[in-house]
Amino acid sequence: MTDLTGRMLIAMPGMPDPRFEHSLIFICAHSDDGAMGLIVNKPSADVSFENLLDQLPIDNTGDISGIRVHFGGPVELGRGFVLHSPDFRSEMTTLNVDDGFAMTATLDVLESIANGNGPDKRLVVLGYAGWGPGQLESEIAANGWLICDASNDLVFDRADGDKWEAALGSLGISPLALSSEGGRA
Repeated sequence: MTDLTGRMLIAMPGMPDPRFEHSLIFICAHSDDGAMGLIVNKPSADVSFENLLDQLPIDNTGDISGIRVHFGGPVELGRGFVLHSPDFRSEMTTLNVDDGFAMTATLDVLESIANGNGPDKRLVVLGYAGWGPGQLESEIAANGWLICDASNDLVFDRADGDKWEAALGSLGISPLALSSEGGRA
């Protein structure tokens, strides 16, 4: 098994689950026990960052304009995560994914962002994508996903609507060249 932690999954055309159609997923953890990732290119239509702070309740004294909440995946939709640059460490728990990315799932990161002291780069998500043992490997073998390297540009800097195509471009693939029908040579 190749460890995909810190890599990205690009949904292939024809993905049967509409929640993952044109998804770009950052893999936060991958082992023999399964995998956990966050969709990075699907902003939430229902929840704004300001609404999220109000619900928790967290006071905001910083500039929160432009911070969007994303749909991270269909598992535990009420649970929040912040995928961020490694310049922030939670006093409670921060998972260092690799040299360029960390993830924190405790309220203190949201408080820090709301007060203008959070990580330099961040993506706030609700829910996550999860796979049981061997499930992700089977989906990859069935041509459900392509794999590419993660970058700050793909995760944090690009417009959400451009991330999927940019990820394909990082592999030298045009979306027009992809078929929704998988095959084997």
